[in-house]
This record gives sequence, structure tokens and C-alpha cells, in this order.
Amino acid sequence: MDILGGLTNKIGLAMAGKSPWGGNKGDGSGEGSGGDGPEPSGSDDKSGGKSGGPRNPWLPSGSDDARRSAKIEDIFKNRGPEGPRRGGGGPGGPGFHLPPRSNGKSWVPVLVGAAVLGWLAVSSVHFVQPKEQGIVTTLGKYSRTLEPGTNMTLPWPIQQVDVEQVSTIRSERIPVGGEQKLILTGDQNLVDLSYLIRWNIKDLKQYKFQLAEPDETIREVAEAAMRASVAERTLDETFSGAGRAEIEQRVRRRMQAILDAYRAGVAVQGVEIAKTDPPAEVNEAFKDVTVAEQDADAAMNTARGTAQQILERAQGETIAFDKVYEQYRLAPEVTRKRLYYETMERILSQTDKTIVEANGVQTYLPLPEVRKRAQATPTPAEGQ
Repeated sequence: MDILGGLTNKIGLAMAGKSPWGGNKGDGSGEGSGGDGPEPSGSDDKSGGKSGGPRNPWLPSGSDDARRSAKIEDIFKNRGPEGPRRGGGGPGGPGFHLPPRSNGKSWVPVLVGAAVLGWLAVSSVHFVQPKEQGIVTTLGKYSRTLEPGTNMTLPWPIQQVDVEQVSTIRSERIPVGGEQKLILTGDQNLVDLSYLIRWNIKDLKQYKFQLAEPDETIREVAEAAMRASVAERTLDETFSGAGRAEIEQRVRRRMQAILDAYRAGVAVQGVEIAKTDPPAEVNEAFKDVTVAEQDADAAMNTARGTAQQILERAQGETIAFDKVYEQYRLAPEVTRKRLYYETMERILSQTDKTIVEANGVQTYLPLPEVRKRAQATPTPAEGQ
């Protein structure tokens, strides 16, 4: 700001006919209106007299009157006969100029044309990848949809292109993080449920222009569909595998119907329930109930197994009896005696009495008692 202020002051003095470098306009007497110091004694002006102050830097060094006040034309000239007066000669400096072309013309039109062509190429040619589509808007209004490949449009800002992934499967996890999401079941119980929604874009135009916040809309629709589906099931059905699969299918169908009604341009690919737990406040009690139910199921399974064994044994005996009966019908007398002998053998083998039916033999012989006493009496070798 100080440099600009000083430059403005000097320009004002020059326009007023006063020189800020030691003399009035056209005056070579050596006394300047801007200072009262002595003149330098070693410099002569072109007229042969003594100089009246330092040379005016706004004038060319070969000027006839190097210490006169500068005119406005001199101040705003970029180059003098001898080259640049102020500033460096590097690129971008006040004295930097491109060399002329071979035909003597300037390079500026060529550079401007190259910049325009580059801008047209960048803003008019669009490469859309296989899983993408692009929306073309003309002055902010929908124009068309670009398919995968190389596409041409009008340059920016007349037409703009917004490229979006359409085939990529996106996912929304509800709830976000480890927070609790309590949902009421059909039997008036609460369940902490978390699930994953997988979806993709099926109509990019509807997805971009129909809904203000499509991602947030998908989350809200998923929550509404999940609450409606869980409310149709009991707590036990929600925890079971078959019940969870049915809930997932219902949620997907409900979500797709609602999003189609909204014209959201979204296809729901699947719903996956990740967790179904009781509320944290009753988790311990719920675990006790679960253990008791598991014990009851184990006891019932044991009882069913025993009943099955008894039933199979009875069926086997029935089949054996039927076979015996067939033989009995062929030879009743022989079969009757055989059954009698087998029955008596099976019964008497479990008693301590032995019955012998013969003449001259005692009716009852305590053979089992004799056998027991013989086993209990030690032998002579054992007594020693």
C-alpha cells in the first residue's frame, strides 16, 4: 500500500507540472520544488548546464531532458527505445515479452487458441466407465443420460456432467455403530435388532432428481419396513432361523414397493438381519429362560427317544408272534408243546427250585441250596 501511495503521489505531481526528482517541468536551473538540497556537482544535462537533481526514472536514459517532469504517456509506456525501464526481464515481469514468430506476428493468438481448444476438449469429452452412468444437465436442467463409453457434450458451463456408480452394490447398516435399536414384536415384546440393507441404482435420473436426500430416504424406509415386518411375528419366531428369513423377505418386498412409489430409482438387492437380542436390561433373565427352555427340550427329546425304542420293540415282538402264529396254524399240537416248553424254560430259569418228574426220585431236590453251600465252603487248600 505504501508503494502504491507513493506512485500515486508522483503521478499527481507529474500531471501538475512539478517534478518530484529535483526540478519543475522544463526547468534546468537545478532547484526543485520537492527539495532544497544542493545539486550534484558532477552531472551535466544535455543543454550544457548543471543538472538540477537526480534523473527522472520514468524517462528514457537517452532522453534530451532526463530530469524534466514525466508526462502521463511516459509513465504508462512499457518499453522505451533502450528496453524496459523498470522491473526485471524474467517471465511474468513487466518487461517480459515473447519473441516474435517467424512471420513476425505475435504468439498471443496461438496461445489463446490452444487454451480454448484444451478447454473444449476437457469439458466436452467424457469417458464413462462400464459400471457408471452420467447425467447431462443443460443450464441446470436434465438433458440426457450418458451410457458407458466415450461421450460428447457441449462445453462447460453450457452443459455439465455428473458421473455416478450404478452397478456397484451399496450397503446401509442400521443402526450405525453399537447403539441399541428396540423393535416391538407381535406378542408385545422388545427385541434389539440390527440389520444390513444392500441396494444399487437402477434409474440414475430418478435417483438424482426425484428425492432431495435419497440415502437418508432409504434408511427411513428400511426402518419402517422392518418395524412393520417384526410386528407381525412373535419373539420366538424372530429369534428362530426360519422366522428371521421370512422377516428379511418381507422387509425387502415392502422397501421395494415404497421406493417404487416414491420413484426413487433404487433397487433393493437384499436385507440381512445381523443380530436379534433381548434388551440389555433383561438380558440375564432372558439367558436363564433360554437355558430352562433348552433343558426342557433335551428332556422331551430323551422321552421321545425312549418311546421310540419301546414302540420298535413292541412292533418287533408283534412281527415275531405273527410268524409263530403262522406256524401254529400249520401244526397246532407241535407248536403248542413247543410254546409250552419255551415258556416254562423262561419262567423256571429265574427261580431257585428244580422240579423233576420221574418215578423213584424225590419230588423236590434243593439243588440250588446245595450249589450255594458248595460254593461257600472253602476247599482244604484254601483253608490252609
